[in-house]
Amino acid sequence: MTEEAIEKENAAIAKAYKELLKVSYQTLSREDKKLIRHAFEVAVDAHKDQRRKSGEAYIFHSIAVAKIVAQEIGLDATSIAAALLHDVVEDNPNFTIVDIERLFGDTVARIVDGLTKISSLKKDMDVSLQAENFRKMLLTLNEDVRVIIIKIADRLHNMQTMDSMRSDKQVKIASETLYIYAPLAHRIGLYNIKTELEDLGLKYTQPQVYNDILNKIEDSKEEQDTYIKDFSKVIKDSLNKEGLKYEIKGRPKSIFSIRRKMVKQGVSFDEVYDKFAVRIIYKSDLKNEKFLAWKIYSIVTDHFTPNPIRLRDWISSPKSTGYEALHITVVGPKSRWVEVQIRSERMNEIAEKGYAAHYKYKNEDEKEDSLDLWINRLQETLENNEADAVDFVEQFKLNLYSKEIFVFSPKGDLKSLPKGATPLDFAFSIHTEVGMKTRGAKVNGKLVPLSYELTSGDRVEILTSENAKPNSNWLDYSTTARARSKIKSALNADKKEIGEDGKEILRRKLKQLKITLNEKSVNEMVNYFKLKTSLDLFYRVGLGTIDNGMLKSYASSRSNVLVSYLKNKITRKPDAPKDVDKEEITSKYDMLVFGKEEEKLDYTHAKCCNPIPGDKVFGFLTINDGIKVHKKNCPNAVSLQSNYAYRIMQAKWIDSSQQEYTSQIVLSGLDDLGLVNDVTKVISSNMHVNMKSLNFSSDDGIFKGKITVVVKNKAMLKKLMENLKKINGIDKVTRV
Repeated sequence: MTEEAIEKENAAIAKAYKELLKVSYQTLSREDKKLIRHAFEVAVDAHKDQRRKSGEAYIFHSIAVAKIVAQEIGLDATSIAAALLHDVVEDNPNFTIVDIERLFGDTVARIVDGLTKISSLKKDMDVSLQAENFRKMLLTLNEDVRVIIIKIADRLHNMQTMDSMRSDKQVKIASETLYIYAPLAHRIGLYNIKTELEDLGLKYTQPQVYNDILNKIEDSKEEQDTYIKDFSKVIKDSLNKEGLKYEIKGRPKSIFSIRRKMVKQGVSFDEVYDKFAVRIIYKSDLKNEKFLAWKIYSIVTDHFTPNPIRLRDWISSPKSTGYEALHITVVGPKSRWVEVQIRSERMNEIAEKGYAAHYKYKNEDEKEDSLDLWINRLQETLENNEADAVDFVEQFKLNLYSKEIFVFSPKGDLKSLPKGATPLDFAFSIHTEVGMKTRGAKVNGKLVPLSYELTSGDRVEILTSENAKPNSNWLDYSTTARARSKIKSALNADKKEIGEDGKEILRRKLKQLKITLNEKSVNEMVNYFKLKTSLDLFYRVGLGTIDNGMLKSYASSRSNVLVSYLKNKITRKPDAPKDVDKEEITSKYDMLVFGKEEEKLDYTHAKCCNPIPGDKVFGFLTINDGIKVHKKNCPNAVSLQSNYAYRIMQAKWIDSSQQEYTSQIVLSGLDDLGLVNDVTKVISSNMHVNMKSLNFSSDDGIFKGKITVVVKNKAMLKKLMENLKKINGIDKVTRV
């Protein structure tokens, strides 16, 4: 570079730095400015030999990230300094975390260390590794939430300056952004950044779609501006009459959200009905905020008819991200839908800056509380490390993006839950122990099934019992990550308990077959029965799905193997290469069941999407070919579901050892006082049997009973029937 170019660049760096101080959202003291200056000097020195792909000096990236942190997210001087230093340790071997701690103190060092850890995670990876990294990244929250916030700012600037990269790199980084960073920004309440990340993500993953929508928005921009002007004019006169201080802004919906609506509703760009929103931001002190919001609401609805279903009141009960506003959708001029968002200046800052703006309006103690509350919420989601990482991220994202509902406890406390939540989710959100002991639930005073979908305003009461415990159906009834992870842990503990009994049973049975239970024989049986782990084996023996007959055939296969092994030794044949076990994947999900009753039916796989065991699927009843099974995300799924909804059947892959069967038992005998009590006692003392219905009648001294029970397998049913026969007065027990 020529001397002139260097001078020019240095001037540009100095200018960028000055701008950073100017745009800072927090008021910076002299100490703050000193800290930022020091961080800037260290960063300039550390990155002096580095350039970005575009050719510009690397320090511009550090300043840009600090600027996003200072201006758009509104964090303090400590965070601005950490943002300037975010790549120093990673990119320059002469600087270590110890140096940063010596120069800038403990907090800045902790944040930079967290950022360095995230950066050192593997870059080229598939989704599951990405998910694992995501979890590790979130675990740095224990250290400091600012780590994640600066990471989001770093990602935003990388996305804004990705043009000079190879296209495959662009797609990779953009997909990761949509998968991980946009949901995170949403959760932290950084809505503007989330929107920009989503739009940029779409720009690089589906450029054609992105440009197409962008052009259409630009084409109609003039018309939209005029429309919003006309719309605002009508309201302005009334607002002025009331002497309100306010401003009205129009804004088009983001490209990503327009695209999402087009896909979800299967409509074209022109048919998306609320492509723009109008924001009314009013001045108010804290005392009158709520009153004024509803006053503005009544003025808007005096002029334009509201859609009653689309009223969102996040002022009385703010979102868990801290977002407060009143949203209404009204019929504007030319009969078009317009979303009107009503916010005070304080609410608007919170919507744009997330937690940083909360800080501005709170005293020191409250600041700690609101941030702690938020981190605790995230921590709960992270506690469960047993979950498969992809599963974990999917659950985490569900909880991040889900729309919220608000329900009441019997005492009138308000709880926010994701849309689609059930009483079971509510129970676990109160306390794990309440969840585990849930026996039933009342919503608005009426008993409801645990799978009941709650809606905003419901009053939920959980009925508990000391004897209640989770069963595998609970996973179908719960939607929140917290509930699901606790239920899975409980089911695993249950499985272990049955497995321990199974191990002892197996030891006894093998002894009769002259086989010792040791590591070798356990591994042989795991392979022979096509299972994954020894626990699967013991569990199945404990349940009775692996019975005497099956163990005998294992024993005989064992002796055959020995004979053929000896023959082999004599003829000295080289070992044949082992076939890779194709059934490994299918051993966990080895059965497909249909409908609420989970029946086994004949089916064929659809050629268009070739589902494999474990995929999320549904059954489609064809006219000539019986049931065809399609993947949920099959290209034809949407049209089948919309045109032939009545032919769609629920379907899912399950582990056959987990399947339960419904069976009917008929009893007859001599009527006797207390007989019904004896019968129900026998059934309820059988651990793995559930009663679905009973019907008893007595006619001239003859007793007849019909019971429907749900059992895991025949062995259990047989045992139950034998126990029923032993009851005094029972003469005959038969299975229908």
